[in-house]
Amino acid sequence: MTASGLLALSICAALVAAVLGFFLGRSITARAHRKPPGLTVADLMQRVVHSSHNAVAVLNRFGDVVLHNPRAEELGVVADARADPRARKAAEVVLETGEVLEVDLSPLERATLSSRQPAAVLGEARLLGDGFVVVDASDESDAVRLEAIRRDFVANVSHELKTPVGALALLAEAVLDAVDDEDEVRRFASKILHEANRLGTLVTELIALSRLQGAERLPELTPVELDAVVTEALGRCKLAAESLGIEIAADEASGLIVDGDRTLLVTALANLIDNAVAYSPPDSPVSVSRRLVDNFVEISVTDRGIGIPAELQGRVFERFFRIDPARSRATGGTGLGLAIVKHVAANHAGEVRLWSRPGTGSTFTMRIPAHRADHGGGTPNSSTVDVRDADDPRPVNAGSVEHGGVQ
Repeated sequence: MTASGLLALSICAALVAAVLGFFLGRSITARAHRKPPGLTVADLMQRVVHSSHNAVAVLNRFGDVVLHNPRAEELGVVADARADPRARKAAEVVLETGEVLEVDLSPLERATLSSRQPAAVLGEARLLGDGFVVVDASDESDAVRLEAIRRDFVANVSHELKTPVGALALLAEAVLDAVDDEDEVRRFASKILHEANRLGTLVTELIALSRLQGAERLPELTPVELDAVVTEALGRCKLAAESLGIEIAADEASGLIVDGDRTLLVTALANLIDNAVAYSPPDSPVSVSRRLVDNFVEISVTDRGIGIPAELQGRVFERFFRIDPARSRATGGTGLGLAIVKHVAANHAGEVRLWSRPGTGSTFTMRIPAHRADHGGGTPNSSTVDVRDADDPRPVNAGSVEHGGVQ
């Protein structure tokens, strides 16, 4: 082969090698930049942050938000892509000290404890390194509300217990002073007995309320005949009604059955009837009716009592709340009866409703899911005694109500 042929062959080989090297390099580069199949660790971390129940916001050394999740906006940690000034200040301190710092990020315009808006947002600022700080905040509103309820409950209980305890002490001193006067001793002794019974009732109802609010496990719900509940509750209230000349009229037996605890249901219904009797004028009627509505058993107690003003109807189920405190003391009411009714209904997956008009009376209706065997059954008896005025908008078989007074 001539020299020119060798030169041409060498040039061709060099060109082939260059082309192969070019394509091989592109192939390696493409493989290096090709995204691996599936999620990366970065993808997973981003999803974790965005699905967190806590508010998470990452700030750089200038206080700018570089990453945050939707919860951070819901709790007000981040608004319009800017961090809360308190969070930015905390981040600055953390960058200087490197220590974890707690920060209160609660709304400056505080939501009321009764609302469902965040009322207490507490966070921590932690150093991530390289000039980044993470602010992790959570909604502590439920804990704050619970603590407020606990404080109110303790204060209310202390106040309510002071009255009968103080009365017992004074009456005991009166008995000692009148030890030689048999009539006075007998009179003061009867008052001591009255106050002792009142104190015992208050303690019993406090225990019952604590049990209903979850301090103890409730018994398993079993099928309960509603007619038996009504009969037993009426029996408990008979003497008090007769002493005031009040006739309690109940509709005919319905045959309805609910899933529940018989003792609790009797207690709740007896509380409603007692309340109706205590706040009704002498010789006025009180009626009890029962019916099945949309797979719920409704037990209504209607009175012709003093009624409840519209602005107070939302408070009648509060512990120790009384429409007429003087009348409650005279009747021995504890102010816990309707709170117990509300919690009994709630523990049976039901509710209590109220209709009332001052000077006309009230109707309390406890609604409890019917036993499943009764669903779709025949229409039960729903008659009741009509105690309405001509302009009373309630049907004869009144819907729910709580009545005119609160024991």
